[in-house]
Amino acid sequence: MTKPVNYFHLHMISDATGETLIAAGRAVAAQYAHARAIEHVYPLVRTEKQIKKVLEGIDAEPGIVLYTIIDQRLAAIIDDNCAAIGVPCVSVLEPVVTLFQSYLGAPAGRRVGAQHVLNAEYFKRIDALNFTMEHDDGQLPPDIEEADVVLIGISRTSKTPTSIYLANRGIKTVNVPIVIGVPIPEVLVNCQRPLIVGLVASAERISQVRQHRVLGAALSFDADHYLDRANIIEELTYARQICHRHNWPMIDVSRRSIEETAAAVLALRSQGR
Repeated sequence: MTKPVNYFHLHMISDATGETLIAAGRAVAAQYAHARAIEHVYPLVRTEKQIKKVLEGIDAEPGIVLYTIIDQRLAAIIDDNCAAIGVPCVSVLEPVVTLFQSYLGAPAGRRVGAQHVLNAEYFKRIDALNFTMEHDDGQLPPDIEEADVVLIGISRTSKTPTSIYLANRGIKTVNVPIVIGVPIPEVLVNCQRPLIVGLVASAERISQVRQHRVLGAALSFDADHYLDRANIIEELTYARQICHRHNWPMIDVSRRSIEETAAAVLALRSQGR
Protein backbone atom coordinates (compact mmCIF):
# COMPACT_ATOMS: atom_id res chain seq x y z
CA MET A 1 0.00 0.00 0.00
CA THR A 2 1.35 3.41 -1.01
CA LYS A 3 2.25 5.61 1.93
CA PRO A 4 0.40 8.97 1.84
CA VAL A 5 2.33 12.15 1.28
CA ASN A 6 2.55 14.54 4.22
CA TYR A 7 2.81 18.27 3.56
CA PHE A 8 4.57 20.77 5.80
CA HIS A 9 5.33 24.48 5.70
CA LEU A 10 8.94 25.50 5.11
CA HIS A 11 9.67 29.18 5.77
CA MET A 12 12.96 30.53 4.36
CA ILE A 13 14.04 34.04 5.37
CA SER A 14 17.02 35.75 3.74
CA ASP A 15 18.58 39.20 3.74
CA ALA A 16 19.75 38.54 0.17
CA THR A 17 18.26 36.58 -2.75
CA GLY A 18 17.51 33.41 -0.80
CA GLU A 19 19.35 31.14 -3.24
CA THR A 20 21.48 29.58 -0.52
CA LEU A 21 18.45 28.84 1.63
CA ILE A 22 16.38 27.40 -1.19
CA ALA A 23 19.21 25.07 -2.20
CA ALA A 24 19.78 23.91 1.39
CA GLY A 25 16.09 23.49 2.15
CA ARG A 26 15.34 21.53 -1.00
CA ALA A 27 18.42 19.34 -0.58
CA VAL A 28 17.24 18.20 2.84
CA ALA A 29 13.56 17.99 1.92
CA ALA A 30 14.45 15.70 -0.98
CA GLN A 31 15.63 13.09 1.53
CA TYR A 32 12.04 12.60 2.70
CA ALA A 33 10.17 10.67 0.02
CA HIS A 34 6.78 10.94 1.70
CA ALA A 35 6.94 14.58 2.75
CA ARG A 36 6.46 17.65 0.57
CA ALA A 37 7.45 21.17 1.55
CA ILE A 38 5.10 24.07 0.96
CA GLU A 39 7.75 26.73 0.46
CA HIS A 40 7.44 30.30 1.73
CA VAL A 41 10.45 32.34 0.59
CA TYR A 42 11.10 35.81 2.02
CA PRO A 43 14.07 37.47 0.24
CA LEU A 44 15.72 40.81 1.01
CA VAL A 45 14.47 40.93 4.61
CA ARG A 46 16.59 43.63 6.27
CA THR A 47 14.37 45.56 8.70
CA GLU A 48 12.37 44.85 11.84
CA LYS A 49 9.19 45.87 10.02
CA GLN A 50 9.82 43.24 7.34
CA ILE A 51 10.59 40.57 9.94
CA LYS A 52 7.39 41.36 11.83
CA LYS A 53 5.36 40.72 8.68
CA VAL A 54 7.25 37.47 8.02
CA LEU A 55 6.62 36.28 11.58
CA GLU A 56 2.90 36.92 11.14
CA GLY A 57 2.98 34.57 8.16
CA ILE A 58 4.83 31.93 10.17
CA ASP A 59 2.34 32.23 13.02
CA ALA A 60 -0.54 31.73 10.57
CA GLU A 61 1.08 28.69 8.93
CA PRO A 62 3.57 27.14 11.41
CA GLY A 63 6.39 24.97 10.13
CA ILE A 64 10.17 24.74 9.88
CA VAL A 65 11.99 28.08 9.72
CA LEU A 66 15.38 28.47 8.04
CA TYR A 67 17.12 31.80 7.77
CA THR A 68 20.28 33.49 6.56
CA ILE A 69 20.23 36.83 8.35
CA ILE A 70 23.68 38.31 8.96
CA ASP A 71 22.50 41.08 11.32
CA GLN A 72 22.63 39.38 14.72
CA ARG A 73 20.03 41.71 16.22
CA LEU A 74 17.48 40.79 13.56
CA ALA A 75 18.43 37.12 13.84
CA ALA A 76 17.74 37.26 17.59
CA ILE A 77 14.25 38.62 16.89
CA ILE A 78 13.55 35.61 14.65
CA ASP A 79 14.91 33.16 17.25
CA ASP A 80 12.92 34.68 20.12
CA ASN A 81 9.64 34.88 18.21
CA CYS A 82 9.94 31.35 16.80
CA ALA A 83 10.54 30.07 20.32
CA ALA A 84 7.44 31.93 21.52
CA ILE A 85 5.36 30.54 18.63
CA GLY A 86 6.75 27.08 19.25
CA VAL A 87 8.24 26.40 15.82
CA PRO A 88 11.77 25.10 15.10
CA CYS A 89 14.16 27.54 13.47
CA VAL A 90 17.82 27.49 12.55
CA SER A 91 20.36 29.90 11.09
CA VAL A 92 21.81 28.04 8.11
CA LEU A 93 24.96 30.16 7.91
CA GLU A 94 25.79 30.71 11.59
CA PRO A 95 27.50 27.33 12.22
CA VAL A 96 29.64 27.95 9.12
CA VAL A 97 30.43 31.52 10.19
CA THR A 98 31.44 30.26 13.65
CA LEU A 99 33.73 27.64 12.11
CA PHE A 100 35.41 30.27 9.88
CA GLN A 101 35.88 32.60 12.83
CA SER A 102 37.43 29.85 14.91
CA TYR A 103 39.83 28.80 12.17
CA LEU A 104 40.75 32.27 10.91
CA GLY A 105 40.89 33.84 14.37
CA ALA A 106 38.84 36.88 13.36
CA PRO A 107 35.14 37.77 13.36
CA ALA A 108 33.18 37.88 10.13
CA GLY A 109 32.50 41.29 8.59
CA ARG A 110 28.72 40.66 8.66
CA ARG A 111 28.13 42.35 5.30
CA VAL A 112 24.63 41.75 3.91
CA GLY A 113 24.68 40.25 0.40
CA ALA A 114 28.48 40.13 0.34
CA GLN A 115 28.37 37.09 -1.97
CA HIS A 116 26.67 39.22 -4.64
CA VAL A 117 29.25 42.00 -4.80
CA LEU A 118 29.87 43.22 -8.37
CA ASN A 119 33.47 42.06 -8.46
CA ALA A 120 35.63 40.56 -11.20
CA GLU A 121 34.23 37.09 -10.58
CA TYR A 122 30.68 38.36 -11.07
CA PHE A 123 31.50 39.97 -14.39
CA LYS A 124 33.34 36.84 -15.45
CA ARG A 125 30.13 34.86 -14.98
CA ILE A 126 28.11 37.41 -16.96
CA ASP A 127 30.67 37.33 -19.78
CA ALA A 128 30.59 33.54 -19.82
CA LEU A 129 26.79 33.51 -19.92
CA ASN A 130 26.67 35.96 -22.84
CA PHE A 131 29.28 33.92 -24.72
CA THR A 132 27.39 30.69 -24.09
CA MET A 133 24.01 32.04 -25.20
CA GLU A 134 25.55 33.45 -28.39
CA HIS A 135 27.04 30.06 -29.25
CA ASP A 136 24.18 27.73 -28.42
CA ASP A 137 23.13 24.78 -30.58
CA GLY A 138 25.96 24.64 -33.08
CA GLN A 139 26.66 28.33 -33.54
CA LEU A 140 30.40 27.81 -33.72
CA PRO A 141 32.34 31.05 -33.35
CA PRO A 142 35.47 31.91 -35.29
CA ASP A 143 36.90 32.60 -31.84
CA ILE A 144 36.32 28.99 -30.72
CA GLU A 145 39.63 29.06 -28.89
CA GLU A 146 38.07 31.47 -26.39
CA ALA A 147 35.70 28.73 -25.22
CA ASP A 148 36.56 26.77 -22.09
CA VAL A 149 34.30 23.80 -22.86
CA VAL A 150 32.53 22.41 -25.93
CA LEU A 151 29.69 19.95 -25.35
CA ILE A 152 28.64 17.69 -28.22
CA GLY A 153 25.82 15.18 -28.39
CA ILE A 154 22.67 14.11 -30.16
CA SER A 155 19.34 15.81 -29.53
CA ARG A 156 18.05 15.72 -25.92
CA THR A 157 21.31 15.00 -24.13
CA SER A 158 20.99 18.15 -21.97
CA LYS A 159 23.60 20.15 -23.87
CA THR A 160 21.97 23.57 -23.53
CA PRO A 161 20.96 23.45 -19.85
CA THR A 162 24.36 22.05 -18.91
CA SER A 163 26.04 24.81 -20.91
CA ILE A 164 24.03 27.48 -19.11
CA TYR A 165 24.80 25.94 -15.71
CA LEU A 166 28.52 25.93 -16.53
CA ALA A 167 28.29 29.53 -17.74
CA ASN A 168 26.87 30.50 -14.36
CA ARG A 169 30.07 29.07 -12.91
CA GLY A 170 32.10 31.34 -15.21
CA ILE A 171 32.86 28.65 -17.82
CA LYS A 172 32.49 29.78 -21.44
CA THR A 173 30.67 26.89 -23.08
CA VAL A 174 29.74 26.05 -26.67
CA ASN A 175 27.40 23.20 -27.52
CA VAL A 176 27.23 21.41 -30.85
CA PRO A 177 24.56 18.92 -31.97
CA ILE A 178 25.62 15.64 -33.53
CA VAL A 179 23.48 14.66 -36.52
CA ILE A 180 24.00 11.53 -38.59
CA GLY A 181 25.41 12.43 -41.99
CA VAL A 182 26.58 15.87 -40.85
CA PRO A 183 30.36 15.94 -40.36
CA ILE A 184 31.88 17.53 -37.28
CA PRO A 185 33.11 21.05 -38.24
CA GLU A 186 36.83 21.23 -38.93
CA VAL A 187 37.18 24.26 -36.68
CA LEU A 188 36.11 22.05 -33.77
CA VAL A 189 38.40 19.18 -34.70
CA ASN A 190 41.39 21.50 -34.98
CA CYS A 191 40.85 23.64 -31.87
CA GLN A 192 43.39 23.26 -29.08
CA ARG A 193 42.21 25.13 -25.98
CA PRO A 194 38.65 24.01 -25.15
CA LEU A 195 37.84 20.75 -23.41
CA ILE A 196 35.52 18.84 -25.77
CA VAL A 197 33.11 16.44 -24.05
CA GLY A 198 30.55 14.12 -25.59
CA LEU A 199 27.22 13.76 -23.78
CA VAL A 200 25.49 10.40 -24.27
CA ALA A 201 22.59 8.57 -22.65
CA SER A 202 20.64 5.34 -22.90
CA ALA A 203 18.22 5.01 -25.80
CA GLU A 204 15.41 4.62 -23.27
CA ARG A 205 16.24 7.91 -21.59
CA ILE A 206 16.54 9.78 -24.90
CA SER A 207 13.21 8.37 -26.02
CA GLN A 208 11.48 9.49 -22.82
CA VAL A 209 12.81 13.04 -23.07
CA ARG A 210 11.98 13.29 -26.76
CA GLN A 211 8.39 12.26 -26.06
CA HIS A 212 7.94 15.49 -24.10
CA ARG A 213 9.38 17.57 -26.92
CA VAL A 214 7.06 15.97 -29.48
CA LEU A 215 4.01 17.07 -27.47
CA GLY A 216 4.77 20.71 -28.22
CA ALA A 217 6.21 20.29 -31.70
CA ALA A 218 4.79 21.62 -34.97
CA LEU A 219 2.54 19.43 -37.10
CA SER A 220 5.30 19.10 -39.72
CA PHE A 221 7.59 17.53 -37.15
CA ASP A 222 8.58 13.94 -38.07
CA ALA A 223 7.80 12.40 -34.69
CA ASP A 224 8.00 8.76 -35.81
CA HIS A 225 11.59 9.11 -37.01
CA TYR A 226 12.56 11.24 -34.01
CA LEU A 227 11.20 8.72 -31.49
CA ASP A 228 12.14 5.52 -33.26
CA ARG A 229 14.28 3.48 -30.83
CA ALA A 230 16.42 1.96 -33.60
CA ASN A 231 17.15 5.42 -34.97
CA ILE A 232 18.14 6.71 -31.53
CA ILE A 233 20.53 3.78 -31.05
CA GLU A 234 22.09 4.55 -34.43
CA GLU A 235 22.51 8.22 -33.45
CA LEU A 236 24.15 7.28 -30.16
CA THR A 237 26.49 4.83 -31.87
CA TYR A 238 27.49 7.54 -34.35
CA ALA A 239 28.16 10.00 -31.51
CA ARG A 240 30.30 7.49 -29.60
CA GLN A 241 32.30 6.71 -32.74
CA ILE A 242 33.09 10.40 -33.20
CA CYS A 243 34.26 10.75 -29.60
CA HIS A 244 36.41 7.62 -29.81
CA ARG A 245 37.92 8.78 -33.10
CA HIS A 246 39.04 12.10 -31.63
CA ASN A 247 39.75 10.79 -28.12
CA TRP A 248 37.12 13.06 -26.59
CA PRO A 249 35.83 11.98 -23.16
CA MET A 250 32.15 11.08 -22.78
CA ILE A 251 29.69 11.50 -19.94
CA ASP A 252 26.56 9.37 -19.67
CA VAL A 253 23.76 11.70 -18.56
CA SER A 254 21.05 9.01 -18.30
CA ARG A 255 20.76 9.22 -14.52
CA ARG A 256 22.50 12.52 -13.89
CA SER A 257 20.96 15.85 -13.01
CA ILE A 258 22.23 18.95 -14.83
CA GLU A 259 24.28 19.81 -11.76
CA GLU A 260 25.88 16.36 -11.68
CA THR A 261 26.71 16.49 -15.38
CA ALA A 262 28.30 19.91 -14.95
CA ALA A 263 30.30 18.65 -11.96
CA ALA A 264 31.59 15.76 -14.08
CA VAL A 265 32.66 18.23 -16.79
CA LEU A 266 34.47 20.36 -14.22
CA ALA A 267 36.20 17.25 -12.87
CA LEU A 268 37.49 16.48 -16.37
CA ARG A 269 38.80 20.05 -16.64
CA SER A 270 40.67 19.72 -13.37
CA GLN A 271 42.24 16.51 -14.67
CA GLY A 272 43.51 18.37 -17.72
CA ARG A 273 41.48 16.30 -20.17
